[in-house]
Amino acid sequence: MEQSTPLMPGHLVGTVARATPEKRESRKCMSRRSGQRGHIEKSGNWYVVRFWMDVPAQEKRKHMCVRISPINGPGSLTKPERERKAKEIIAESGADTPECLAHAEGISSGVTFRQQAAWWINHVQQRKRKPIAPATVDSWQGCLGVWILPNLGDVPLSSVGNLALKGLVEKMVAAGLSPKTVNTYSQVVKSVVASAVNEEGEQLFPRKWNHEFVDMPVVDKRKQNTPHFTSEVIAGILKSSKGYKQMFCALLGGTGLRAGEAIGLEIDKHISEDFRTLCVRQKVRRTKLEPFLKTDAGRRDVDLCPKLAALLKAYVGNRTSGFLFQNRNGSFLSQTNLLRRGLHPALEKLNQPQAGFHAFRRYRLTWLRKSRVHADLERFWMGHENETVGDGYSKMKEDVAFRLEQAETVGLGFALPPKIANVVRIVRKNEAKPKVENAA
Repeated sequence: MEQSTPLMPGHLVGTVARATPEKRESRKCMSRRSGQRGHIEKSGNWYVVRFWMDVPAQEKRKHMCVRISPINGPGSLTKPERERKAKEIIAESGADTPECLAHAEGISSGVTFRQQAAWWINHVQQRKRKPIAPATVDSWQGCLGVWILPNLGDVPLSSVGNLALKGLVEKMVAAGLSPKTVNTYSQVVKSVVASAVNEEGEQLFPRKWNHEFVDMPVVDKRKQNTPHFTSEVIAGILKSSKGYKQMFCALLGGTGLRAGEAIGLEIDKHISEDFRTLCVRQKVRRTKLEPFLKTDAGRRDVDLCPKLAALLKAYVGNRTSGFLFQNRNGSFLSQTNLLRRGLHPALEKLNQPQAGFHAFRRYRLTWLRKSRVHADLERFWMGHENETVGDGYSKMKEDVAFRLEQAETVGLGFALPPKIANVVRIVRKNEAKPKVENAA
C-alpha cells in the first residue's frame, strides 16, 4: 500500500486536533454561521433576509438575499411573522445543516481520502475498543492499495459519497471481482469516511449510502465457493497421505481446528496427558506465531475421540515438548507447504477439485450436527460465539467428563488408517535416532 505523509496537527482527521491560528479563525467564522438568524431589511417594495451560504468546492461564501414578504398590501407580514419566515427560509436553504458546515470545514482542511485512510488503518489497530486483528488489517490494506486508493486516494474526503462509490463499484465489477468482494471493499470506503469526526464525536461527513444508486451487486450465498469434504473423501486423503501430512489432515477432520490453530499446537503446552484434549491458545499466520486467536471464542478446549487420540499419541512418540508439527529445525511447519505438498496432491489422486484446509472444518461441523451434538458443545468445540444470553448461562463446556463422553459417542465419521505405524514424524537433526538391533 502506498505510504502517506504523516498528518500534522490541524488536519481534520479522526477527532479534530489543535488547529493553526488560520484554521482556528476559520472555525470561529463557522461557529458564527451555525444557527444564523440572517439580517432582515427593506429592498424596494419587499422585506428580504440576507445570510451566508457555503459554495461546494470553494472556501469563499456566497451572500444570499431572499424575499420574505411585501412591505405593504396583500401578503404583508408583521415583524414576528417576518422573523419566523426568515428562519424558515434559511433552514430550507440548508445553510445551517451539519452536512453543509462539515463540507465547508473539510474543504478548508484539505484532507484527502488517502490521508484519512492512513489515519483510520492506524486507529483501528490501536484503539482500546475492539482493536482489529492483524489478518483483517492486512486484508484491508490490500484492498486499499490495489483498488480504493488508486481510484479515490486524491479525492477530498468531503467529496466521497454515493457517486464516487458508484464509479469504484463499476470498475471492480468490470474487473471480475465477486459480489462478496465488491461489498467488502465498499465497506472499507464507508468506514474511512465515517471515521472523520469532530470534537463531539459526530461524523463530519454523514452519508446515507444508496446501494440502488451505487448499483451494488447482490451477494448470492448459493453461488459462493464453500468447498467441503465428505467422509469418503477424507478417508481417501488419509489413505494416499503419509507421516505428518496424514496426521495433520486426520486432526483437522476429527476436530474442526483451523489450520493455523493446529500448526500452533505445542506438545507440552496444549495436549493433555491422555491425548484426549487439545487446548487451543495460539495460532500461526503467515510464518508468524501469534499468542492470540481469531476471536475470543477461539480460546477453547477441543476433545478427541479415543481412536484419534491413539493415533495422535503414536505420532508424538517419545517427544515431550516442541511443536506438534515441526520441521527439522524444530520450528512449526508452513501452512502453504502443507497445502501444496500434502492436501492438493492427495485431492488430485482422488480426482477431486482443489480446496483449502477450511473444507475439513465445514465437514466437522456438518458431522456434529448430523450426530445431534448439543448446540452449546458445538459452539465450544468449533470456537463460535454465543448467540443468546442463555448461551452464556450454560456451563456444559466446563463438564470435562461429559465432553469426553460426547466426543467418543460422536466419533469421526471417516475411517482412520488401519496401521498407526505408518504415521511417522519429522526427526530433528540434533535428535538421536532409535537404534535398530540386528535380528539374530
